Amino acid sequence: MTITRRSFIVMTAALAACKPGVEILRFSGATMGTTYNVTAIDHDRSVNGADLGQGIEAALAQVTREMSNWDAGSELSRLNAAAPGEALPVSPALYQVLAGAQHVHRASEGRFDVSIGPLIELWGFGAGGAQARVPEAAEIAQALDRVGQDRVLTLEDGAVRKTEGGAAVYLSGIGKGHGVDRVAQVLRDAGLRDFMVEIGGDLYASGRNGDGTDWQIGVESPLPGLRDVTRVLGVSRLGMATSGDYRNFFEAGGRRYCHIIDPTTGAPISHATVSATVLTEDAMLADAWSTAMLTLGRDRGLKIAEAQNLAVLFIETTGSGFVTHESSRLTALTA
Repeated sequence: MTITRRSFIVMTAALAACKPGVEILRFSGATMGTTYNVTAIDHDRSVNGADLGQGIEAALAQVTREMSNWDAGSELSRLNAAAPGEALPVSPALYQVLAGAQHVHRASEGRFDVSIGPLIELWGFGAGGAQARVPEAAEIAQALDRVGQDRVLTLEDGAVRKTEGGAAVYLSGIGKGHGVDRVAQVLRDAGLRDFMVEIGGDLYASGRNGDGTDWQIGVESPLPGLRDVTRVLGVSRLGMATSGDYRNFFEAGGRRYCHIIDPTTGAPISHATVSATVLTEDAMLADAWSTAMLTLGRDRGLKIAEAQNLAVLFIETTGSGFVTHESSRLTALTA
């Protein structure tokens, strides 16, 4: 879970307008190969900030122990090392994430796929540290034989079974969102209701900001190296995630290859859609769906978004600039 894809800007000016006596709690640090940021409003100054910070760190450390591909001792690494056919009991949290991934996989026509590990490694975007390169067609075909979530993974009564020996599960497209949700629960347990949690570009916003309005999140323009805002969205009681093809890529032979790989072709996406932002009930599903929507592209993705009642904002390149498209659910949420 080390792919950073931060594609938003938090419009924080309103925080300065907090009422007298209200305390703003802020926490930040490193986690999952990226960073986290938490802002919470303690209306009656009843929360011990030091204790809350420790609780946040503990929750994030637990997620890493469960779901990191970069930690050889993690629960996920043990799953990837398990023999095919073995039913490996997993923690309720990991099972929940895999079940969520299974739902999005099926609803997205297979475009979201946590078994994509062999392809991620082949293209040089994985934990193995391989150099990014364009593989041969035969190599891609061989990797595709080990990919296919419904085919290579089975979930059954709290256990996971791999049916393919070379299968490797990567949770970079859903794990950070789950981490956001875990931290959000720590804040709720502390009695906080107005807060925003962000990890590497995935976020959950609850309640209101210091000005008493929805949290204002600016979606970045898909331009490498720039911090320009395309759209500002008011977010409350929703998870939000943006996937883009412009943050993590390499160039070869005059062509750019991004880290978003289509599991049905085995190659990085190459269509005109360069960014997809999703708002949904939690950060975990927003995380997974944003990857699925970018992989699908605007044309097919918008049809699935309408069928699933998803709030999605697509950004497409036109050659001379960018154009946005949105689902009816997003239009309704921002009306």
